[in-house]
Amino acid sequence: MASVTYQNVWKKFGDVVALQDLNLEIEDKEFLVLVGPSGCGKTTALRCLAGLEEITEGSVFIGETKVNDVAPKDRDIAMVFQSYALYPHMTVFDNMAFGLKLRKVPKQEIKKLVEEAAEILGIEGLLNRKPRELSGGQRQRVAVGRAIVRQPKVFLFDEPLSNLDAKLRVQTRAQISKLHQRLQTTFIYVTHDQVEAMTMANRIAVMNHGVLQQLDSPQKLYDYPDNMFVAGFIGSPSMNFFKGKIVREDDALYVDLDSFKIRIPDERRAPYESIVDHEIVFGIRPEDIHNPDFAPPSIIAEPVEAKVDVTELMGNEIFLYLVNGEHNFVARVDPRTRVEMGDNLKVVFNMQNMHIFDSMANPDNPVAVR
Repeated sequence: MASVTYQNVWKKFGDVVALQDLNLEIEDKEFLVLVGPSGCGKTTALRCLAGLEEITEGSVFIGETKVNDVAPKDRDIAMVFQSYALYPHMTVFDNMAFGLKLRKVPKQEIKKLVEEAAEILGIEGLLNRKPRELSGGQRQRVAVGRAIVRQPKVFLFDEPLSNLDAKLRVQTRAQISKLHQRLQTTFIYVTHDQVEAMTMANRIAVMNHGVLQQLDSPQKLYDYPDNMFVAGFIGSPSMNFFKGKIVREDDALYVDLDSFKIRIPDERRAPYESIVDHEIVFGIRPEDIHNPDFAPPSIIAEPVEAKVDVTELMGNEIFLYLVNGEHNFVARVDPRTRVEMGDNLKVVFNMQNMHIFDSMANPDNPVAVR
C-alpha cells in the first residue's frame, strides 16, 4: 500500500505540452479518478507514473520513493488497459498467472493467488477457458484479475470500461468499487466519463489541456466548481451558461442577460457587490430549473419565460430544451409536466443553487465568484 505524489511534473512531446506543472497528492488506499476530455493529459499522467513515459521535468513518488529512474517492472504497480491484452492461446488461469511465472513465484503460491483473485471477481468457473470463449465483461475481469494477483502497492486503470456496453459498464464499475473496498489498496482510475468518476471516486482530479483544474470530492466538485470548465464538465446534462452582467437596481442586484433579468437573492448578494457591471457568465444546472407547478416549496424561485424547442421523456423525468431570446438551455422537470414542442412555458430558476463566473478574471475559463 502506498501514496502517490506528482511534484511539478511536466511532460512534453516536442512542442506539445501534455502535462503542465502537475502537483497532485494521492493518499494511501484512496480511489482517485483522473477525468477530462480527450487530450487533457490524464492518460499521460498515468503512464508517467507507470514508467511508460519519461517525464520531462519534476518528480513522481510512490510512497517515499522517487521513481523517475526506476524501471516499470520495479515500481510495484499493476495497470489495467482499455484493451484487454490477453494472450489468445492461453487459458484464463495462464493469462492471470503469466506475470507471476516470470517472477519465479512457486507454483502452489501462483495457484493460490489466481484462485483467490478469480473468487473475488466471480470468474472461478472460467479458469480453463480461452479468451475467445469469454464475453467482453468476462475478459475485462480477467485483465483485472491479472493485476490483482501481483498484489501491487498501486492499481492503475486506463479507461477499462470503454469497450463494454452501457449495462455492463454499470455492473463492472460497481464491481471495481467493491474490489477497492475489499483490497484496501490505492486505485488511480482514468476516464472521460464523468458519471464513472462521480460514482466511483473518493476524490476527482479534473484536467484540461494538461492542467489540473480542480481536485475535490465528487459532491464538492458538483456543488462548488472553481471555474466554468469544471462546472460544465461535471454533471449530466451539463450546466446551462448565459453571458450577461451584474447590475444594481433599487438597492437590489440582478443578473442582466439581455432577453431577461433575474434577481440575486439578498442572502447571496455579498460576493457579487464587487463585480457590478462586470461581464459574467451565469450558470444553473438543468435540475435547478423547474415547472412551477411541481417546484419544491423551499426554493428561491425566479420566473423565466421560454419556448419549448424539444422534449425528451425519460420516464422518471423530462428534459426540456428551451429558448429565450438568444439563449438555449435545458431543464430537467417533473414527469407530470405536460408540454409540446412550440409551447410557451414559464419555468422557475432555483437561485439558491445559481453559479456566477467572472469573465474579467479569465475570459477563456471564467472563475467562480463565491
